[in-house]
Amino acid sequence: MNNTIKAAAAIATVGVLALSGCSSDSSASDANTLNVVGYSVLESANSGVIDAFNKTADGKDVDIKGSYGASGDQARAVIAGADADEVHLSLEPDVTKLVDEGIVADDWKDNDTQGICTQSLVVMVVKSGNPKHIDSWDDLVKPGIGIVTPNPASSGSAKWNLLAAYGSVLADGGSDADAEDYMKKFFGNIAALPDSGRDATTAFTSGTGDVLLSYENEAILARQNGTDFDYVIPDSSLLIQNPCAVTKDAAPAAEKFLEFQKSDEGQKLYAETGYRPLVDVPGLNVEGANDPADPFPNPAKLLTIDDNFGGWDEANTKFFDENDGIITKIQAEANQ
Repeated sequence: MNNTIKAAAAIATVGVLALSGCSSDSSASDANTLNVVGYSVLESANSGVIDAFNKTADGKDVDIKGSYGASGDQARAVIAGADADEVHLSLEPDVTKLVDEGIVADDWKDNDTQGICTQSLVVMVVKSGNPKHIDSWDDLVKPGIGIVTPNPASSGSAKWNLLAAYGSVLADGGSDADAEDYMKKFFGNIAALPDSGRDATTAFTSGTGDVLLSYENEAILARQNGTDFDYVIPDSSLLIQNPCAVTKDAAPAAEKFLEFQKSDEGQKLYAETGYRPLVDVPGLNVEGANDPADPFPNPAKLLTIDDNFGGWDEANTKFFDENDGIITKIQAEANQ
């Protein structure tokens, strides 16, 4: 993405933030107002968490305004001046950009969860009854299969999805060269690359493609809301961990809200909308999951960004550098 496009994306996102209640004037914040800037698929889950926080002594009379969109665009918007007391984004590099700009403290990960508020898995969403019999990563590169996944130029969820696809080859004993060959076939089957995870879900449910790569929580939440599709947890998947941090100039209540999000009660609420909790939640029953009584089974091979890709600093450069990233170049060669 060139600088002109990035600037346009940031300006456009700032406009969205302004319409949703966030202001580029940080003086608009006070002790009883919090501006939360989040990635797109977080919106519905955060609604219940915010309501519950407002019923606590710490959250009484606190007005929390939320703005949600593609994670990369949201980070650029905050850098461009959109007001934010807390950021809850899709992946660590988007928070790192804010650290580099002096908006978030460099010790934001120095806590019990290493800066993580929510977590999930990459899953495959298919049409009801799975008519194309899509059960594995190999199925995605068969002739005639149309894949929907967000665009990594704007969306954090896209990067999780694409690394899960690449990593599936490594998990089966393949080499990096094998994984690159797989990704060329993968991009050859792309039916749509929407801007965000939420837009990708909308495209798929509107009839585009045969399979949607998505967060597990997004799939569960959509089914809770009556959407008729199935989802598959493949034998190999990637653990998604979404970072959250307060900004340096945040209102005092921001730290209390962050604590509530990570608390047992906050994590239970997130789990009820499909997120894998950071803490043990006994007796959890999650409507919309494949098995509500056992909603979060682990795949046979669970990859992590740290163990399998060297952490986000290394992975973001290796795979998504604007000029030399492995996946960036494969995507460009596929004209996607």
